[in-house]
Amino acid sequence: MASSIFTAVPRAPPVAVFKLTADFREDGDSRKVNLGVGAYRTDEGQPWVLPVVKKVEQMIANDKSLNHEYLPILGLPEFRANASRIALGDDSPAIKENRIGSVQSLGGTGALRIGAEFLRRWYNGNNNTATPVYISTPSWENHNSVFVDAGFKDIRTYHYWDAAKRGLDLQGLLGDMEKAPEFSIFILHACAHNPTGTDPTPDQWKQIAAVMKRRFLFPFFDSAYQGFASGSLDKDAWAVRYFVSEGFELFCAQSFSKNFGLYNERVGNLTVVGKDADNVQRVLSQMEKIVRTTWSNPPSQGARIVATTLSSPQLFAEWKDNVKTMADRVLLMRSELRSRLESLGTPGTWNHITEQIGMFSFTGLNPKQVEYMIKEKHIYLMASGRINMCGLTTKNLDYVAKSIHEAVTKIQ
Repeated sequence: MASSIFTAVPRAPPVAVFKLTADFREDGDSRKVNLGVGAYRTDEGQPWVLPVVKKVEQMIANDKSLNHEYLPILGLPEFRANASRIALGDDSPAIKENRIGSVQSLGGTGALRIGAEFLRRWYNGNNNTATPVYISTPSWENHNSVFVDAGFKDIRTYHYWDAAKRGLDLQGLLGDMEKAPEFSIFILHACAHNPTGTDPTPDQWKQIAAVMKRRFLFPFFDSAYQGFASGSLDKDAWAVRYFVSEGFELFCAQSFSKNFGLYNERVGNLTVVGKDADNVQRVLSQMEKIVRTTWSNPPSQGARIVATTLSSPQLFAEWKDNVKTMADRVLLMRSELRSRLESLGTPGTWNHITEQIGMFSFTGLNPKQVEYMIKEKHIYLMASGRINMCGLTTKNLDYVAKSIHEAVTKIQ
């Protein structure tokens, strides 16, 4: 029999976070804890369907006027408008001047991919494979892959995390922006930086914006945690709104996986802010062509849930309350973990645990300490030392804190 035409295909390495979850599932130890997965969990360690989402799903199921016809290529109009509105704010000058547009996408990843594909084809001219794309060190691993797969050849890193002080390396970051070729593209985390949980302050964002404006650098924001990070939609969108107020043209990829708990519905939006309405319409016309050959039309269920919620004052208020419930639980787990480590006298400083924000915390544990946590303690976390704060519960906090203490004390 002839050999397969696929014989030369190498086996790709597994995606780290999903491999970690698979290893956790197979572990039979009763003490096991999963601090890897990027999803919200209740204090019982269970997924949570937001009460407002349950309510809206019922409303959609009972709505006799709905059908399963195709959505427009760019997506559900009321979803797109409301998604951009919460990113930019009700009083956004860009919305008032009609110089924004948006594309419904398959999650935040889809928004990044459509934006990357458009930029590679049309940014500052056409066919821009050589334009440098800057990604923070460290960053969400998909950022790199999305821009490489879109055809960019020059992917660079910019300083972000200062391991010694366990915080933002602002001088390194600004220095990299000063040195970057004009018109370079910078991927910026709007809030709750993944994986470090360390965000610039408003004053630091102003410094970043000033350099980017002077150097003609293009901001591409990734906003995956609006509302989920601090409990305030406005606070978590501050950076994006500031850049808009400073006159930047920019892209903002939004995900509704975390703040609506709609992980498997893949609800995303790409907001485009341009100089004027004509520019934005031409950009959208090209994005429509990219979407047509990528997924053709987006799915409706998740988008309808978000659109219905955001366009009703009552449901919107209820949703903000649900989001605050999630954010408050994460903030509580941060303060509890820090206080336990400090009362155990764990070597090092642990104030970064409460200074960071959002779902993830960069603990500062090194790969050997992480290995000890997994093999000896059955506590699963990323090799970088990143943990998901939602994996902590009132029942496992003591065990996790003691295990971290042991790992840090035994392995320098």
